[in-house]
Amino acid sequence: MQNTNGHEIEKAKAAAIEVLLHNAHGPFHGLPRTAGWGYPEPYTRDLMFSIFGIAVSENQELLASIRKVLETLAQNQTERGHIPSLVHDNDDRGASDTTPLFLLGVGIFRKVTGEMDFLHEAVAKSLLWMEYQSPSDRYLVAQQPTSDWRDEQWVTGYGLFVNALVYSYLRILGKHDRADKVRQEMGRFTIAAGTNHHHVHEGLVVKHKPYYAFWSYKIHSSERFDLLGNCLAILSGIASPSRADEMISWIEAECDNMRARGELAVDLPPNFFPYIRTHDPDWLPRYSLFNNPGEYHNGGIWPFICGFYVAALVAAKRYTLAREKLVALTLCIETSNSGTVYFGFNEWIKAQNGKPMGQDWQTWSAALFLYAAKCVEEKRTPFFDEMRSVTHKSGSVQ
Repeated sequence: MQNTNGHEIEKAKAAAIEVLLHNAHGPFHGLPRTAGWGYPEPYTRDLMFSIFGIAVSENQELLASIRKVLETLAQNQTERGHIPSLVHDNDDRGASDTTPLFLLGVGIFRKVTGEMDFLHEAVAKSLLWMEYQSPSDRYLVAQQPTSDWRDEQWVTGYGLFVNALVYSYLRILGKHDRADKVRQEMGRFTIAAGTNHHHVHEGLVVKHKPYYAFWSYKIHSSERFDLLGNCLAILSGIASPSRADEMISWIEAECDNMRARGELAVDLPPNFFPYIRTHDPDWLPRYSLFNNPGEYHNGGIWPFICGFYVAALVAAKRYTLAREKLVALTLCIETSNSGTVYFGFNEWIKAQNGKPMGQDWQTWSAALFLYAAKCVEEKRTPFFDEMRSVTHKSGSVQ
């Protein structure tokens, strides 16, 4: 069985490279496609995430394509340092995650190429832009609803995902003093009382739970579980080793419970749970079109996020579980919506039945599979290992 699984993983890795090479040159200025057929546009966040897999692939054609993406983003950067949502369109603005992803992507690219001054001016402008995204003029950055990768789900104020990106780019770019302050602010509890005293600052720690809040702002917060944000918290070292281990055990137990209730059909965690349902106060009417329970951002299974989960398991030294989840992810990315390709690398999967619902040959799905496989093979997490090492030397337990 182990040899069979290993053979399938190797086939999937080869297929992932095929997908990325196919998508490397699209119809918009020769920039990479977001998906093989459905998304010809070069979406910034998707391509920035793809850097993780491309960086460990050592494929020179793919590295050249991502260099072009980063250089084009720098050319289309706004005067004040904001990075657009489409690589080639400097008028497509307003995303909360594109600028931090750009900074993280440049940091990774510098590590891979050794070009430590790559896009120096653009990085400086984006770092300043991000400092101005804090309404309290401190360290956590805030966002508008539907402005990050969850374009069909509300995140209000200080979102876990975006702030985990901020922490990560500060570490990889060597901005350790500011990174320490971001982690310190994230480590405060969310405010549960009805009164927000002027000297009390909100954070993202949830009392009596091992994971971080989905978002927090003043006296408001959401304690639903965000898989991507929490995986980044584990990988980057925001979460201490003990918190990371406890969080993973909690995730696996919750997934077992969801499977028992018929809410989950595969051996991978949904991107978000518990699902928002029509009777919940955070349900919005538009969710009935795009975000029903177990679908899309409301609990769909996203292969690229599961790649980060596998990596987070490696970071927590849960190597056996990481291997098991990589096998489950391999089975997941074999399925396709179109039925015309052997490896679908689909966008997202319906949680209750495991059916692929999004676009096939998604760039970030293929890239994060490669990254996850590399982490399992080498029992390390490239680019994040150094972040955790610096974090744990710096002190406070989160």
